[in-house]
Parts: sequence; C-alpha cells; structure tokens
Amino acid sequence: MPTPRALLCALVALTAVASGAASAVAQDAVRYRDANGQWIYTDHSGARTNSPGESLNLPQHAEANPGIEVRREDDATFTRLVAVNRYLCPVTIRTRIEESTLPDVRAGVTYYKEVAAGATETLVQTHLRAEGQGVLRFHWSSDLGSASIQHHPERPYRAPFALGATFPISQAYPTAITHTSPDSRFAVDIVLPDGTPVYAARAGKIINLRHDAFIGALDRTLLDRANVVEILHDDGTIAVYAHLHWDSIRVHIGQQVVRGEYIADSGNTGFSSGPHLHFAVWRNSPTGELAVPVSFEGPGGVAVVPQTGGELTAY
Repeated sequence: MPTPRALLCALVALTAVASGAASAVAQDAVRYRDANGQWIYTDHSGARTNSPGESLNLPQHAEANPGIEVRREDDATFTRLVAVNRYLCPVTIRTRIEESTLPDVRAGVTYYKEVAAGATETLVQTHLRAEGQGVLRFHWSSDLGSASIQHHPERPYRAPFALGATFPISQAYPTAITHTSPDSRFAVDIVLPDGTPVYAARAGKIINLRHDAFIGALDRTLLDRANVVEILHDDGTIAVYAHLHWDSIRVHIGQQVVRGEYIADSGNTGFSSGPHLHFAVWRNSPTGELAVPVSFEGPGGVAVVPQTGGELTAY
C-alpha cells in the first residue's frame, strides 16, 4: 500500500518554502521477460538475468504535481505562517510550534486549519519583535479532504476490473497482514495479474497520481514508490488505486471520470509481494485519513462484502 500522507517540514528564522509535492526524477531501467514470459522492470544495477534485457529511458513525470506548502512570510510589521493548497480538494493542515521567540506564538501549540482547494490561507499571524524577526521553528502535516465529510455512496462499488471477470482477494478486513495503519484498515487487495485493466469503482475527479515507478518488493523503503491514482468522490471521500503498472495510467489530474472508466493497468510497484491492486476509500478525520468499509455490487445490485481468500466478480 502507499505510504500515509504525512508531510513534515521545519522552519527556522527566515528559512523558507517547504512543499508537499514530490519532485520528478528521470530514471533508467531495463525490462526483461521472466521464466513465465512476464515483463519484469528493474534498474540497471539490479538486472540479473540470463534473459536479454531492453534498455528503457524513463521520462520525466509530465503531470503537474499538486501539493501543499507551508511557509513563513515577513513584512515590516507582521510575521505569519501561510498554507498553500494546490490540490483539487480541501486539505487539513496541522502545524505544531516547536520553538518561538515571537509574541503570541507559543512553543507546544498546534494550529488546525482546513484549506479549500486551490486556496492560500494564513495559519497564524503575529507582530514582529522590535529587535528583529525572531526564531520560529515548526513542523506540519496534512491530510486530504475535509474532516467533516461522511461516506455515503449511492450504491455498492463496482469491482475495479472488467465486467464478468473474477479474481481472488488476498487481503480484506479483518485480516491485517500489511493493512495495519488507519488509512489501510479496510483496504482490499485483489490479485490482478500484471497488466490487467483497472476501472473506476465509482465516479469522481482525479486529484493525484503517480505513474513513473517500476520497482516492487517487500521492502518498506518502497512504501512511497507505488504508482497510484486517487479519485475524489462527490461525498468528499477519496479512492486510492495502488501498485499500478509503470506508465499505464490513462487519466490526468482534474479529469472527471465515470463509474467503470478505464483508468490504468494493474502492476507490482512499491511495497508489494506480487502483482495486485490495492483498493481503499479514505475519509479525513480529526486524527488523519481513515479507510472506510466498502462493499461491491453483486448480482442484482446486492452488496458483497470482500473477504480474505474469497473471490470478487465484476457486475
């Protein structure tokens, strides 16, 4: 599963601009076919196979990365902390003051602020000291969405693969092999072979994605290396589709998608033991992003609760 969205930054005196958007880096890779004929993607240093490999030059991520920024701004009279939200949905920002010599800003205080989509808002403002700008050191974290929303789907979710197809479920609540964090508790892992088309389980707007990762393994250093698509629903919840195949994403940030729309191919990227789709629906809360229970549409519209070791069919 992808890493929880904890974006931590520190600021001392006039040190400025901390951004939550990850920068894109060009990568080199090799791909080769394994004994089963499946394509394997890896970097040059890790390519150890008797099969001839094909060099790939991975492009820069062309998508306009949304992100969050918390920065200090000073003028002749005031100093303030300002939050910038470049996402297409609200975000909740928590800012904890670690050290301060400024009036009315005390160490140990945490400020909470919901910042609207695309907005810039002041988190805290105070007068500067006469003898200088003073020290202000803080940490901040953010979560997507509004903490006031509730999960209200109009109908059970569509299984996120081709209609009529059936695939095994390797992990679902209450099983918690890797689903041990609040944002993954009710996630569902579906064993989709590498390259299987993935379809939107519910309509919404694309608010975040990554497509340029190509390595997958049971290595926690890869927690933030999964290719993902995140979709904002009309009730404010967010669906995450993770471990997607390298460069297979067919949507862009800001795009409105309908239920059943082809969005990407399944893969094996990030912290993963093998090809599968990690599907979860999040809502924001005062303590951070929480996964919510989901059911899928079965025959005649009946809700089907996913179970570890069971199967899921798309209707």
